[in-house]
Amino acid sequence: MRIVSLAGGIGGARFLRGLRTTAPDSEITVIGNTGDDISLFGLRVCPDLDTVMYTLGGGINEEQGWGRRQESHVVKEELAAYGVEPQWFGLGDRDFATHIVRTQMLDAGYPLSAVTEALCARWRPGVRLIPMSDDRTETHVVISDERGRRAVHFQEWWVRLRASVPAEQIILVGADQAVPAPGVLEAVAEADVVLLPPSNPVVSIGTILQIKGIREALEGKTVVGVSPIVGGAPVRGMADACLAAIGVPTTAQAVLELYGASLVNGWLVAEEDAGVALDGVEVEALPLIMHDLDSAAALARATLDLALRLASTDAPATDTPATGSPAPSGTVTTTDATTDATTGATTGATPLGLPSGEEA
Repeated sequence: MRIVSLAGGIGGARFLRGLRTTAPDSEITVIGNTGDDISLFGLRVCPDLDTVMYTLGGGINEEQGWGRRQESHVVKEELAAYGVEPQWFGLGDRDFATHIVRTQMLDAGYPLSAVTEALCARWRPGVRLIPMSDDRTETHVVISDERGRRAVHFQEWWVRLRASVPAEQIILVGADQAVPAPGVLEAVAEADVVLLPPSNPVVSIGTILQIKGIREALEGKTVVGVSPIVGGAPVRGMADACLAAIGVPTTAQAVLELYGASLVNGWLVAEEDAGVALDGVEVEALPLIMHDLDSAAALARATLDLALRLASTDAPATDTPATGSPAPSGTVTTTDATTDATTGATTGATPLGLPSGEEA
């Protein structure tokens, strides 16, 4: 059986570990978000790719859900002693090695997909991990604070500011020119089912869907997603701040409508969200919290079972956008222009991240 999964960071990685456990003989391809990628200290850092790789390869810091286990921070302390910025993003000593190897290979001309494959040769994650694109894209956030209206990298908004300053826009810079990495569309075309873990619907799954051709390819497949929202709150992280930026309520219903019936055939929600419904989508309610490997495997199994059942009945996908979708007050945009660091203004930006056919 061939399974494709889109994945962001911690929630996606833990779901995938459960999926690998419950479907050990399946061929699993993971399309990883690279919108979070950032250059720090002269090195290219890919947080979501690394979190998936470390989690499935047994090297993750389980308590944090990110970074390496048995980590030290001598290099970080030395950089701080020199006054090198930024000091709000903490890379561990072991983690530095991954970014050094990646940067050396990128500088030598290897595409990110080939670099990721080489890194995974060490970690043996048990899945094929492919970045959404070999082209460089970065998620930036437009905010207004004491320094005025400006754009910051997503990592600064997420890590340093803890999303405490409201996002006015969330922009995937470079997406207009980006194309899927080699193997992405082929994996989708050959997949028996596609699974969407409970990753952030705006800056993880939503970012992947902004790469031209990926959403269109998925709309022809059987797709089952897991709600990242339980009882009106994110399972973890600050997805509510991201949803607020595009005018979408923090509910399992609203996230389903954001994806739309043209994309999703099945949707798993928490038991307290059992009333969620959308024409053309089969909704099931069950426990969603992944406390450990067993609960992650149980959730992955339920997701896969629903997908296989829907695939076996050849449930037709609809091209009709979700009705009643919330009208965004903010915007998720994609642009090939850079963002003005002073005004936050962008050029050539078009709204994205909404159900097909819906305009901002």
